[in-house]
Amino acid sequence: IADNVELRRAISGSVVDTLADLHAIDVAANGLDALGKPAGFVARQIRGWTERWHGSKTSDVPEMEALASWLEAHIPGDATPSLVHGDYKLDNVMLDAQQPDRLVGVFDWEMSAVGDPLVDVGILLAYWVHVAGVNDPTIGTVTTRPGWFGRDEILERYATRSKRNLDAIALYEVFAVFKLAVVIQQIYARYVRGQTDDPRFAPLGERVASLAGIATELAGKV
Repeated sequence: IADNVELRRAISGSVVDTLADLHAIDVAANGLDALGKPAGFVARQIRGWTERWHGSKTSDVPEMEALASWLEAHIPGDATPSLVHGDYKLDNVMLDAQQPDRLVGVFDWEMSAVGDPLVDVGILLAYWVHVAGVNDPTIGTVTTRPGWFGRDEILERYATRSKRNLDAIALYEVFAVFKLAVVIQQIYARYVRGQTDDPRFAPLGERVASLAGIATELAGKV
């Protein structure tokens, strides 16, 4: 994969196709209704992660406060519900060792639910595109290298496969980056509050600010 541009493209397509196929699963027919209540799914997600931000913040980050207000003001209507993975990214899939462009497993279903599938698309874009170039091994990925799909290619492939409307995808991108910032803030808060003395956590506050800046730039394009 390291030097094979065409293989990277093929893997990109497989990752996107698999997500679209997961979203096409008949929830009711497969007994997945118990995973959650799809009505108001995105609203609950946004408000829940905003509460987590307020509960974990250790200093004022005006951009995060502004993003929370922006997200609240842009909550979309309910979409046709589907199975939602909740953390779909390149790190959470397994490729066939003999045929690397064939995806054979999806891991980490702890945050799975029934709700708006575009939440997953936003998460994929956040890791794959929006933080891929960040100089940070904890959130950066390899997908800036030649051959991997770009944002437009991901969206075009997903839209073609899923037949879903992606006109409002920017909201989901902003939310995904905001959510990632909150996850990192929760870890940083433990360090600031003396619940851990691991020195690796010391610079996490700067990473939260960096992600807030990315999300703010995305929101400004809406």
